[in-house]
Amino acid sequence: MTGPLAEVLEGQRAADLQRAARALLKEPLLTADGPYTDEFRLVRRHATELRDWFTRNVGWTLRTDADAARLRKTPGTLTDATHPAREASRTGLPFTRRRYVLLCLTLAALERGEAQVALGRLAEQVVLAAADPELVAAGIMFTLERRDERLDLAAVVRLLLRLGVLRRVAGDEEAYVSGSGDVLYDVRRRVLAGMPAALRGPSLIEARDFTGRLVEMTEQSALDSDELRFRAIRWKLTRRLLDDPVLYYDDLADDELGYLTRQRGFITARISELTGLVAEVRAEGIAMVDPHDDLTDVRMPEQGTLGHVTLLLAQHLTWADGPVTPSELALRVRELAAEHGNFWSRSAREPGAEPALVEQAVTKLDALGLVERTARGVVPRPALARYAVGDAVVREPGARQSGVRQSGVRYSGDER
Repeated sequence: MTGPLAEVLEGQRAADLQRAARALLKEPLLTADGPYTDEFRLVRRHATELRDWFTRNVGWTLRTDADAARLRKTPGTLTDATHPAREASRTGLPFTRRRYVLLCLTLAALERGEAQVALGRLAEQVVLAAADPELVAAGIMFTLERRDERLDLAAVVRLLLRLGVLRRVAGDEEAYVSGSGDVLYDVRRRVLAGMPAALRGPSLIEARDFTGRLVEMTEQSALDSDELRFRAIRWKLTRRLLDDPVLYYDDLADDELGYLTRQRGFITARISELTGLVAEVRAEGIAMVDPHDDLTDVRMPEQGTLGHVTLLLAQHLTWADGPVTPSELALRVRELAAEHGNFWSRSAREPGAEPALVEQAVTKLDALGLVERTARGVVPRPALARYAVGDAVVREPGARQSGVRQSGVRYSGDER
C-alpha cells in the first residue's frame, strides 16, 4: 500500500509503538486490568519490535503474556538510591530497609503459597521466614505483633496490589493493622513470577557484601572481545540516558566517554525514535528531555509548599561557590519563611520545621541530578544553573526518569 493512507497508517503505528515504549519505561510491569490497560494492549501488539529494541540497545528482556508485560530493567548505575519504592498512598513515603526486607520475604511466601491467601496467614509465613539464623544475625527480626510492624507489612501489600501481584477479594488492611479483622487476596501467579529482574537468581550469588551481590546479580557474561566490551558500554550509556535525569561527562570512565563522543548521535537518535525524547547536549553532559513532561517520577518546579521551598533553595544554591551545609540551608529556609511564609502551609512555618524541609528539598534536587551530597555539604551540579534567579526557563516542562526522566535541564556553557 502506498500514498497518503499508507503514510497515515505508518504514522499511527509509530505513535502506538512510542506510546507502548514510554509506558514500559514509566511502569516496567503492566497488567491487563491495571491503570494502563490501553498501553498494555499496545505493548502486546508491538511486543516483537519492542523486545528486539530493548534487547539490542540496552540488554533488557521483555516478557509478555495474557496477564502482564514485564520489562526486566538493569539500571545503568547500581549505586543510585534516589528513586526508592514508595508507599502506595498520598504521602508516598519511601520504603525503609525493614520494608524492603518484608517485601522480599512476602514475595517468597507468596511464591510458595496457594492461589488465595489471607493477610494474617501471610504474616505468619513471613514471621517464620524471618526466623532464619542469617537474617537474625543481620539484625532482621519480625514478630508483627507491634502496630508499626503491621503497618510496614500493610504498606508492602498495598505496593503489591498496585503492581497487580495481588487482588483484594474482601477486607481492608486497616482492619488487620488495628487487629480487628483480616483481608483475603487472590495471588496472580503469572504476575508474581515476573517480579524478579535480576540476571542471576539470588541463590546463585556468592558475594557477601551488598555491592558485590548487586554486581553479581546484574553482570553480563565475560566480556572477552572488543565487540562485547563496546556493546556493554553502549548498553550502559543508553540505560543511563533513559533512566537518569542528566548524564554528566565527568561521571564517565575514559572508555565510556570516548565511546559516547564517537557514537553520541547514533545513541540519542535511537532513543528519540523510540520514545520521542529529545537530546539536549551541553558542555557538561546530556539530558533526554521529554516534551510531554509525563515520563517522570520527580518533577520540578512543583506546586505546594515543598515545591516552592525546593525551587527557592535551588536558586540559592546556584550562587554557591562550594559545599553548603544543611544547617546553612536551614538558616536560609528560616529567612525565606519570613518573606514567603504567607504562601506556605502552617506546619512549614513552625519553628524547627527547617531541617525536615531542607532534607526533602535536597533529596529531590539530588534525585534530579542537580546537586550532590558530600561529607562537607550539598554541592551544586552544572544543570542547577537552569534555576538561577530570573531564569525564565524554570517553568518549562522537561525531562523525566524511569523510572525515568525528570525536570527539564539546561546547562551552562556552549553546546559540545
